[in-house]
Amino acid sequence: MMRYSRDMRGYGENPPDPRWPGGARIAVQIVVNYEEGGENSIEHGDAASEAFLSEITGAQPWPGQRHWNMETIYDYGARAGFWRLYRLLKGLPVTCYGVATALARSPEQTSAMVEAGWEMATHGLKWIDYKDVPREVEAEHIARAVALHTQVTGARPLGFYQGRASMNTVALGCEEGGFEYLADSYADELPFWHLHDGRPQLIVPYTLDANDMRFASGGFGTGEDFFAYLRDSFDCLWREGAEGRARMLSIGLHCRLAGRPGRAEGLKRFLDHVRAHDGVWFATRLDIARHWAAEHPYRAAERSSTLDRGAFVERFGGIYEHSPWVAERCWQGELGAAHDSAAGLAAAMAQVFRAAGDDERLAVLRAHPDLAGKLAAAKRLTAESTAEQASAGLDALTDAERAEFTRLNEAYVARHGFPFIIAVRDHDKPGIMAAMARRLQNDSATERAEAERQVMRIAELRLQAALE
Repeated sequence: MMRYSRDMRGYGENPPDPRWPGGARIAVQIVVNYEEGGENSIEHGDAASEAFLSEITGAQPWPGQRHWNMETIYDYGARAGFWRLYRLLKGLPVTCYGVATALARSPEQTSAMVEAGWEMATHGLKWIDYKDVPREVEAEHIARAVALHTQVTGARPLGFYQGRASMNTVALGCEEGGFEYLADSYADELPFWHLHDGRPQLIVPYTLDANDMRFASGGFGTGEDFFAYLRDSFDCLWREGAEGRARMLSIGLHCRLAGRPGRAEGLKRFLDHVRAHDGVWFATRLDIARHWAAEHPYRAAERSSTLDRGAFVERFGGIYEHSPWVAERCWQGELGAAHDSAAGLAAAMAQVFRAAGDDERLAVLRAHPDLAGKLAAAKRLTAESTAEQASAGLDALTDAERAEFTRLNEAYVARHGFPFIIAVRDHDKPGIMAAMARRLQNDSATERAEAERQVMRIAELRLQAALE
């Protein structure tokens, strides 16, 4: 048995209406990452200097040495860049991702954010890469971050974004137990519920594209580049919101990056552009999390991919007529969240059917009953077949219609070697009879392929009825 951990489906083609306050078309959310003083530094007890997100192209860590240029670039973010962003964002709801040690080293900036009513989420204890940090050490850092953050700001953080996360980060955030949302995901434009050890945890996904970090990677060169990308992102989501598909736009800022004058001008033009539109909800991430939890609370749903073998086969063993082996092999394969929908599970079962041997597929075809045949008259069809034939009125035929079905069925089996198969829910009675007469004339290879397509379509329809 293989179970795929990632959710590649999400909300699918038709996500929920977020029902933003006031009927807003879009929620705009601004994050200021306060990292200055929390980055890698020998003075902070780290093994090497920082090398990430600065003006120094191609910077590398300096093991055992301090890096004066790197440190002063970060100092700029605290000393000058922060205050420029602070003034530019005045009056707007803002979320601060505050590295706990950075907040502790910048008391005036921290006080200014708290007094301005910014949401103070935690950005972890230190702004370091956690990919190789042992699970228990990262858990200790999260606990220390919450404690220090609470001491410095006067309130515990209710949101958590590690940023340079490990594969353990989200699980540890769930296990901490006090966060109303986690943000270490880039998987969607709407919040979603994540289940960890049976407990739901709200995820409010973040962004790396509408993020000034791309100045450091070469993605943005000028403030105009930043403005144009943010404007186009906003315009797309604002238009889609008018079409009934409201979303969230997150914008990531760093004091040492967007706080530079030539970049701040691009941000200012973007804010002016947004303010010129109606139907916009500026919100903190905590505002969004609480709104989502109220409007779309977690509801447990059946997840086919989590069923044990016996339960799975009992639930889906009849999807392919009298052929439970299809469900058994499907369960043994790689199932995941994408297969918890009718379409996803139908695709997985169809893959199993197509991969089966010729004799096995032929046996599935021959397991299907004649339409309106002797088994139907004797009420010996499966429940699924009974309902399907009834849906097209095949349980209430005139004598003449029954005689014609019998004639066509017998001629079809004699010619092709298996019963006529059609997804009756896609057709009415006259359409079925016309299809029988037409397909009777096909050569057997063509008809075999068509019959197998119909078997897979019947399975898809049965799964829709079972799961949706």
